[in-house]
Amino acid sequence: MAASELYTQYARVWLPNALEVWKPAELTKDYSPGDRVLFLQLEDGTDVEYKIDPQTKRLPPLRNPDILVGENDLTALSYLHEPAVLHNLKVRFVESKMIYTYCGIVLVAINPYESLPIYDHDIIHAYSGQNMGDMDPHIFAVAEEAYKQMARDERNQSVIVSGESGAGKTVSAKYAMRYFATVSGSSCETNVEEKVLASNPIMEAIGNAKTTRNDNSSRFGKYIEIGFDKNYRIIGANMRTYLLEKSRVVFQAAEERNYHIFYQLCASSHLPEFKALKLGSADDFLCTGQGGIPVIEGVDDTKEMRSTRKAFSLLGISETQQMGVFQILAALLHLGNVEVKEGTMDSSAILAENNHLMVFCELMGVAYEDMSHWLCHRKLKTTTETYVKPLPKAHAVNARDALAKHIYAKVFSWIVDRINESLRSAIKQRSFIGVLDIYGFETFDINSFEQFCINYANEKLQQQFNMHVFKLEQEEYMKEDIPWTLIDFYDNQPCINLIEAKMGVLDLLDEECKMPKGSDDTWAQKLYNTFLKKSEIFDKPRMSNKAFIIHHFADKVEYQCEGFLEKNKDTVNEEQINVLKLSKFDLLVELFRDEETAAPTGRTKTTRPGQAQRDNKKTVGTQFRNSLNLLMETLNGTTPHYVRCIKPNDHKSPFTLDPIRAVQQLRACGVLETIRISAAGFPSRWTYQEFFSRYRVLMKQKDILSDMKLTCKNVLEKWVKDHDKYQFGKNKIFFRAGQVAYLEKLRSDRLRKACVRIQKTIRCWLARKRFLRMRRAAVTIQKHARGYLARCRVAFLRRTRAAVVIQKNQRMLAARRRYQDLRCAAVIMQRLLRAYQARQTYCKLLYEHKVLIVQRWVRGWLARRRYQRSLRAVVYLQSCVRRMAARRELKKLKVEARSVEHFKKLNVGMENKIMQLQRKVDEQVRSRFLNGLGSVLHGYPVISRVEVFPQCSPVLGSEKLPSLLEQLSFLRQELETTRGEKEAVQEEARAYREENEKVVIFLHLVPNETPVPHPDTEAHAEDRRWLDRDLSEERRRYQSLLSEYAQLEGRYADLKEEMTLTVVRNASELHLLSCYSLVQGAPQQDVTDMSVLLKLQRRVTELEQEKQTLQRHLDKREEVQEDHARTAAELKTAGRAELDLVALKRQELESENKRLKTDLAELRQSLATVSKSASAKTPSSPGPGSAPYNVLLEQLDSANEELEIRKEEVLLLRSHLVPLPDRFHHVLFRATPDYHTLNEDGELWLAYEGLKETNRVLVSQLQMQDRDHEEGLEELRVEVCRLREENSQQQQLISQSLLLPPEGRVDAGLQHEITRLTNCNLVGSLRYTVTNHLAMMPASNRGSHSLPMSNDWVQAWAALQRRITRKERDFKGMLEYRRGDESKLLKGLVLELKPRGVAVNLLPGLPAYILFMCLRHADYCNDDQRVSTLLNSTINSIKGLIKKKGSDFETVSFWLANTCRLLHCLKQYSGEEPFVKQNTPRQNKHCLTNFDLSEYRQLLNDLAVQVYQQLVKSMEETLLPMIVPGMLEHETIQGVLGSKPTGLRKRTSSLPGEAVYTVDSIIQQLSLFHATLTQHDVDHDLIKQVVRQLFYITCSVTLNNLLLRKEMCSWSKGLQIRYNVWQLEEWLDEHGLSGCGAKEMLEPLIQAAQLLQVKKKTEEDAQAICTMCSALTTPQIVKVLNLYTPVIEFEERVPTSFIKTIQVLLKDRVESPQLLMDAKKIFSVTFSFTPSSLALETIQIPSSLNLGFLTRV
Repeated sequence: MAASELYTQYARVWLPNALEVWKPAELTKDYSPGDRVLFLQLEDGTDVEYKIDPQTKRLPPLRNPDILVGENDLTALSYLHEPAVLHNLKVRFVESKMIYTYCGIVLVAINPYESLPIYDHDIIHAYSGQNMGDMDPHIFAVAEEAYKQMARDERNQSVIVSGESGAGKTVSAKYAMRYFATVSGSSCETNVEEKVLASNPIMEAIGNAKTTRNDNSSRFGKYIEIGFDKNYRIIGANMRTYLLEKSRVVFQAAEERNYHIFYQLCASSHLPEFKALKLGSADDFLCTGQGGIPVIEGVDDTKEMRSTRKAFSLLGISETQQMGVFQILAALLHLGNVEVKEGTMDSSAILAENNHLMVFCELMGVAYEDMSHWLCHRKLKTTTETYVKPLPKAHAVNARDALAKHIYAKVFSWIVDRINESLRSAIKQRSFIGVLDIYGFETFDINSFEQFCINYANEKLQQQFNMHVFKLEQEEYMKEDIPWTLIDFYDNQPCINLIEAKMGVLDLLDEECKMPKGSDDTWAQKLYNTFLKKSEIFDKPRMSNKAFIIHHFADKVEYQCEGFLEKNKDTVNEEQINVLKLSKFDLLVELFRDEETAAPTGRTKTTRPGQAQRDNKKTVGTQFRNSLNLLMETLNGTTPHYVRCIKPNDHKSPFTLDPIRAVQQLRACGVLETIRISAAGFPSRWTYQEFFSRYRVLMKQKDILSDMKLTCKNVLEKWVKDHDKYQFGKNKIFFRAGQVAYLEKLRSDRLRKACVRIQKTIRCWLARKRFLRMRRAAVTIQKHARGYLARCRVAFLRRTRAAVVIQKNQRMLAARRRYQDLRCAAVIMQRLLRAYQARQTYCKLLYEHKVLIVQRWVRGWLARRRYQRSLRAVVYLQSCVRRMAARRELKKLKVEARSVEHFKKLNVGMENKIMQLQRKVDEQVRSRFLNGLGSVLHGYPVISRVEVFPQCSPVLGSEKLPSLLEQLSFLRQELETTRGEKEAVQEEARAYREENEKVVIFLHLVPNETPVPHPDTEAHAEDRRWLDRDLSEERRRYQSLLSEYAQLEGRYADLKEEMTLTVVRNASELHLLSCYSLVQGAPQQDVTDMSVLLKLQRRVTELEQEKQTLQRHLDKREEVQEDHARTAAELKTAGRAELDLVALKRQELESENKRLKTDLAELRQSLATVSKSASAKTPSSPGPGSAPYNVLLEQLDSANEELEIRKEEVLLLRSHLVPLPDRFHHVLFRATPDYHTLNEDGELWLAYEGLKETNRVLVSQLQMQDRDHEEGLEELRVEVCRLREENSQQQQLISQSLLLPPEGRVDAGLQHEITRLTNCNLVGSLRYTVTNHLAMMPASNRGSHSLPMSNDWVQAWAALQRRITRKERDFKGMLEYRRGDESKLLKGLVLELKPRGVAVNLLPGLPAYILFMCLRHADYCNDDQRVSTLLNSTINSIKGLIKKKGSDFETVSFWLANTCRLLHCLKQYSGEEPFVKQNTPRQNKHCLTNFDLSEYRQLLNDLAVQVYQQLVKSMEETLLPMIVPGMLEHETIQGVLGSKPTGLRKRTSSLPGEAVYTVDSIIQQLSLFHATLTQHDVDHDLIKQVVRQLFYITCSVTLNNLLLRKEMCSWSKGLQIRYNVWQLEEWLDEHGLSGCGAKEMLEPLIQAAQLLQVKKKTEEDAQAICTMCSALTTPQIVKVLNLYTPVIEFEERVPTSFIKTIQVLLKDRVESPQLLMDAKKIFSVTFSFTPSSLALETIQIPSSLNLGFLTRV
């Protein structure tokens, strides 16, 4: 199109500017062909005139539309030129804070000089698997493209990272390698990816240094080949280095540093292992102090040293080798401080005992004399002689520096070799990805040999880049069948030929190096003579004869010839090397081993040794050229990917772009050349669909045809007349530069016209609407005015009448108020008077009542006192009378006793009686002695027997009496002691009882103090939770007090029993002593005098009396004790009340029975009497059959029936009374309290006793549980001891087996295992074998079997037969299988089961039920080994199946349902109270009885968690490809979105025929998931958790892609997201899942969509956004605002000031700084208990499962 159509008024252009390079301006007047001047206006309002060159007639470049500014790909710009590229990069970098931008196939990376959170692992996973054009530009996108093309095309790849120093090349290469290591992983256990990343700190330490442009500048080039196996996993790596800057070792410019490793050594010199290196501060050494800045701000060299050493260790370099390297590097620092003194006659010398040289020689292991000599001398060899020539000071210093550089280069090469050895893999490499980190184009004030080699390498790389871009353009055109025309592009082959061709710069340099007297000046003259007039790209400076200029592709560079020859030769004194080779330091010898070269063979011409060595040694230039050619061959054999790093400014300011520096680098790195090549052809490319969607506004309805391609052709032919401006391909339309901007202008004009028409119509409608509103308003005003006047009149009349009414009511109110006041006063006075009178009356009555009470008590007390006094008097009188009678009787007896006759009467037959009595006593004593002796021996300890039996000697005379008396006194003392102990125990028991009563009273009061719950409100919910917590705490305390109470009761009972035994024992001892005395006295009756016998009898009588006295005292004590015990027992007795009640009922029934019998007898007697009298008087009196007689018989029958009923009740009560003595035997032996004294009917006491009995039963249950718990603990302790013994035995066996030979070990192990299995399973296996054998025997053989069978076996067999028969009749819900059939069962039930068939045709959860029924049978048989085998095999089988078929959603969901069902069955039939509440009685009978499987429940719960996680992963794999296309990319609402122009990076890697997903696809997949889970009977609560997890994944993936895709952040896209989210919410409501928390998972995505649609201008808008976006983090909000991109011209970008306002408002928010959501997060799952109502006995096993070996039991 003509320029006049583009350069019209208001058209925007770019003007050249010295400070900003390009400055924007706007035309104020249309341009016409032939005009010499353009009238422009700058953005600040300044008017300028732009003069047009009359020869070139070049107009200033046009600016792109605003909607194209800030694009991800520079090739998407309509106008492709330098100012457009620079402005787009500035907008993205400065305003949007984006450092990456595509430029065709090149990724432009600008160094932000600030740490950004865009390299985390979640970002890596977000870019993994994505197409390069789908996400925002990133180094990870380039790495993913390389990795994907390697796997897809099976072709090696290369990532070429270039740029000048400080641009960020090393960091970009490091992140690319990190991406490969994270995505691919390692194929072996050595973690090669970690080693690859660990090589970075080492190479940075020995190869990077601080320069004026960069704090971490790479001073060498490296190419790392990362090898992959056939599965595309990292197996190894290899590193190649190029052109190390060795001169930095001995020289650094101002504000620069040496290599980092030297400063790390100096910073770590204080460590013990570095003491021997004798290092100090970096300022103390010449090699590290020349730059004047030994420390980098923000860098800790000590910490970096630790990282370096850690990386060395990770790469397999031992500590010894590390210290060797550090020793050599420290020696180089000391070598740099060796001072050379100038001598006479052009000689030099080193002072004797130079400290630094001595340290150097000590560290290097060489002789001090040799090294000091050859540093100042040189050996010259001729044909016949050898001379030693002294060196001048300057040459000696150069020789010293050359030696230091040479040693450092050797150390550098050795470390690189060690790294390659560590990264080398023995596995065959299938492909590789190379990462080239090489220096960019350099130009300084003084450029030397290093800059020449660097620029030479960049020339080669630029040529390769140009050819690759040209090739891609050609392939794109050929693929779309676009006519191909040769594009003219800059070819830098002449510059390359100038450098590397025959007789080029490098050849002339090598030739000059071979000349004996070659110098830099002579070489410069050769260059002038050879190229000055023959090459256009070679030039000579005007003011210098020692420099030359080469015109490179980026810029012309002037090189100084000084030092070229010396650096190219890189010569080192041979004698110095020989001294180092003789070192005692092994590592140093290893470094110089490769320098030993053999003499050349095949030559007939004899040469001097030195000359031969010089001829064989290659120069640095030649070596660099060869390695560069090898690198180019490698790159040409790969698919390259380019990363161009840009340094934004020289001040290292974050996010600040210097336009001049940026343009220089853009020209040098080839970005502008790429733009130029693209602009020469058809840079803008649109698919037909995108073109149709974008420019449909240019079409009329009749222009739209069914063929979209034809429609686009018609539109273009209509609006663009020049057919050369576009081309139609197969799938795309290609446009020349500027055509898209022209189409955008047409589109904007059409939209503007449409807007004008819409505005015109709307304004007309608004004006008419305003007129009609004004007319209606006038009418309304009139109406309201008239109404107002009328209302005023009515209001006056109303006020007049109201005044009269008010006066009337006011007067009435005043009168009424006066009356009420008087009435109220009268009432108050009456009330007070009556209250006073009532109080007086009450006081009087109360006084009289109290007086009566006092009189009653006083009179009672006087009467009782009078009675007691009379009683005592009567008793006293009776005592006196009886005493008088006794005295009289005594006197009478004394008189009779003195008479001889009386004495004779008494002695008549006395001897015979004594003999008879003695025999009787002997017999009784003998029997009692034997019984008492047995009881004493049984009850007394051994010591007591020893103390008692010596006293029982066979002969007991009068001399033994004192010993008996002593023994008696001893027993009395012991009895007193026992009494004291008894009283102490009783006191202690009383104290314990009182304390227990207090505790019981407190515990009875505690439940009543529980607060009443408040209504269920949010305020009271927290209080209720606290009260519940307090209640549980009080309940725990109550239980502990109950346990303490039970312990105290037990202790009291023990003390009581001990006291009883003590009293009985004392009484037995006394009785035994008396018996012993009688027994021992019997044999002496013949020889003992009668007086002695009588004395003994009296003594025995006295002892018996004392015994009886003591016994009475003991009985009294026991009665007191029994009273106390009875009082304590009353608190425990509950059965007594029930017993009395039953006894009362029984007595009542018996009395009623007697009464009925009596009534019956009286009735019969009266009947007989009546009948007799009647028969005597009247013959016709009533008799049998008469009416009165029948009435009496009926009454008799009813009485008999009532009697029978009463008898049945008596029998029933007696049957109830039978177990009561056993239950309450301790109650029957105690006195029954008088309940009627407490309550007349006894109900209150009975209720109280019942409550106490309930408490005691609870206490006994708690005690029983404690005992069970203690027994269980004891069993566990025994089991632990047994296991420890077995463990020790196993260890002894292992230690013994280790001493045996291998064959012996196997035999010993087998023998031990056989013994263990035999001991464990002998009894069970014998029983099982006999049972199976008998079951399989036929009936005929069972009776005639040859094995002898006892009666027990016959009875057991008969019982077994009966039991089996009964089980067949009554199925118990168990399945029996033989031992060893577990594998067959699991194979048919788990491994080979088809989930789809089971889910459709059979019972849901059938495998789980079958497994549990088999488990029940194993539990029923009490076979622990079978239980553990079955459960372990089941768990392992399910794990193996899930691992094998983890991607099959149907299988995983099926086994998730069955695992949960098996877990629920184990809980439901465990017998535990929380799980059996909903069971039927039949199900409770099926509970497990022998084993506690709580541990296996935990294992099954863990297995269910694993299956659930695998289910989520399989669903995620299915759903992930649909989420981004369905939620973000697909245009569900047609016509809302508008496509923008895209560059070359739009879906470059997408495969043809790729499926198109929509939000309907996501909903269909979710419905399929839900239907499958429901069909497999997965718990509803678990389905809710699955849906919640899926919605979280959907939200996180969608939001992460939104945050990484700039083109998706627009107003229309926000509307589309809101619509898609609404559809998901509708799906939740349809399936009844709205309350599962899935909607809350979508909240971040909803808020992000709202953020794209709200206003973003004022501070109020910012506050509203901060309030609205509560689910988004601050980085996410800022990222969305930065990415917001207008799609149409009427939208505006978000101002930078608004984003800063948002950041200020959100700075106090406490949240995670993470940008992306964790898409891999899986919420914790809970499995709520869901019991099954299915009865196990009703389950049938289908034949299709092939489980015929299972038997129903």
